[in-house]
Amino acid sequence: MLMPFIIIGSIGLLVLVISLVVGDVFDHFEIGEGALSGTALGIAAVVFGASGVFTTSSALDDVWVYVIAAALALAAYVVALLFIRKLAASSDGAPVNAVGLTGVSRSPITPAGGEVSLDGPQEIERRLAYADAPIPEGVRIRVVEHSGTRVKVVAD
Repeated sequence: MLMPFIIIGSIGLLVLVISLVVGDVFDHFEIGEGALSGTALGIAAVVFGASGVFTTSSALDDVWVYVIAAALALAAYVVALLFIRKLAASSDGAPVNAVGLTGVSRSPITPAGGEVSLDGPQEIERRLAYADAPIPEGVRIRVVEHSGTRVKVVAD
């Protein structure tokens, strides 16, 4: 009775690991606009296997063990899929243009470089910066040019 749950749970764990290491294995298929996810399927299969193993020890009939395991696996799939979609929607990967943002120099800034903290809504870390004229640490700055990960600043 335990063997089907162990096999399906193991396959789910393998699919989950492959999806996390290599990337989602079902990304290339256009099934239901993203309704199929290798990560979510792996999670569902692992939940099916684990819940089947745990409920087998109860005094339930075999049919109810499968029904409970399938219901928990379906719930896990839906929750995982919703979570994956929310994460994918929040990480668009588009770089934000920092021109016009203000901030503070965190180190002396020269034409060779320095660091600034910017006041933008998505700015949580320091950025590498450079300036035509030296700017001392602690001075309010404004970004006038954005190139890759570096910004060109002037004293504000």
